[in-house]
Amino acid sequence: MSERIRVGLVDDQALFRAGVRMLIESQADLEFAGEASNGLEAVQLASSARPDVLLMDIRMPELDGVAATARIVELGLGSTPRVLVLTTFDVDESAARAIQAGASGFVLKDADPEFLLAAIRTVHAGNAVIAASATRRLLEQFTAQEPRRAPVELQALTARERQIFDLAARALSNSEIAEHEYLSEATVKTHISRVLAKLSLRDRVQLVAFAYENGLVE
Repeated sequence: MSERIRVGLVDDQALFRAGVRMLIESQADLEFAGEASNGLEAVQLASSARPDVLLMDIRMPELDGVAATARIVELGLGSTPRVLVLTTFDVDESAARAIQAGASGFVLKDADPEFLLAAIRTVHAGNAVIAASATRRLLEQFTAQEPRRAPVELQALTARERQIFDLAARALSNSEIAEHEYLSEATVKTHISRVLAKLSLRDRVQLVAFAYENGLVE
């Protein structure tokens, strides 16, 4: 059996934490790595427990989920946990800011348990997750802002990498890109990794945000 995914949980509601913990502990491939009730404790949890994935509430006392995510990324841990934001709202400015701060996506608190479990595994695998009902409005949050990066950074990409970038920016999956470009999924994954590294992006959700911020997709 492969090594289990260690999951940490940050939320100020004890009953919600208990329910999620039971869900995680019911899965053979997941391990509960600890919990916190506010943003300050979240930073401590990330540093001490080193979870692979950290479920992070947005609105909490002491320090909110956006600021906590930013601090965790700034810590520069050897293996920074992938943050999956939990929110009650479909999408708002906080969700967009959390992704900009380094979160790998977000899910709604009322999502089906199976969706949350799938999201944990997806984020751990290096992909991003955004609640489907909120995708368009989340991207509108990015297009309404001033560009943060100059498109000149794209000059670092090879012609093939730029093709892969354009398809990934349209939210195509690796298998869809592979079919479109007549490549293997492994080759696509390699290209995506190189694109992210050259553009200093954490994951695919930041790649999509980068593309929208710079007017590269509509």
